[in-house]
This record gives sequence, structure tokens and C-alpha cells, in this order.
Amino acid sequence: MSARGVLYVHSAPAALCPHVEWAVAGVVGVPVKLDWEAQPAAPGTYRAELNWQGAPGTSGAVASALRGWQRLRYEITEEATPGCDGVRYSYTPTLGVFTSVMSACGEVLVPEARLRDAMRRAREQQLDLAEELDRLTGRSWDEELDPFRHAGEGAPVRWLHAAG
Repeated sequence: MSARGVLYVHSAPAALCPHVEWAVAGVVGVPVKLDWEAQPAAPGTYRAELNWQGAPGTSGAVASALRGWQRLRYEITEEATPGCDGVRYSYTPTLGVFTSVMSACGEVLVPEARLRDAMRRAREQQLDLAEELDRLTGRSWDEELDPFRHAGEGAPVRWLHAAG
């Protein structure tokens, strides 16, 4: 079975660009060469996109390989496959990583247990339920990444097929 997804490197300093390629190549098992373009939303940084096809779970492995790189902003998505939900990982230096289940049209899906827990926490700890729901849907990550997403509109697209 094969999964498909997209890696969006929203911003990376020039010195990190080859390291991103090496990290992704280490996960997918084939050489990776991204087409880096200047990122207008953060002068002095670069952006790239990579459509990929590989084993289910590839997105999580790539997210793990890139996690904690303090000057990198990225998202990686993986479409649903039989028995596996779609997923999106978002990372910013200030917020860290956010993981969400994703619908076929790219919307964040919040599992029932997490909703019930948010309602319980809001009630017991007198928290604002709307703020808890914003946290569950990754609103802070979306707000931080949106300028970088829009700056990349119209960028070229490449496909990568993983080995194995």
C-alpha cells in the first residue's frame, strides 16, 4: 500500500536547505533535491514543496526527522489510506509541532475524546471553551504559517517516489 502527501518547507535559512534534503532522503530512501526559492515572507530564507509517495507513516517519519530545527517552518501532509486517517504536521520555531487528523479536503478533524476532554477541562478549570477549541484545531499554527503559505502560491511542484 502506498500513501501520498506534500512537504511544504515554508522557510529555511540557506545553511539548512541541504540538511533538510538529507533528512528527507534518509526517511524516504532515495536522494532528494528540492527546488528552493526565496521566501518573500521572511527575507533571507527559502521555501520548497515536494509531493511524495511512499509507505503509510512517511509524513510522521519526516516530521520527526525535522522536529526541533529552530529556524525551520514546515508542514507535511499525508492523505488517508485504507486503515489510516489523513494527517498533517505543522512546525514553527515558536510553537513547536502540531499534529492533526485531516479530512479529504484538508480540514482538521478533532476526535470525540479530545473534544470531551476540552469540554471537561474548560468546565473544571474555568477555561474558555473557544480557546480550548482553537488549541485543538491548531489555530496558532495556522495564524503563524498563513503569511508563508500565501507567499508560496504559484510555486512549482515536484513529485518524489520513495524506494521500497
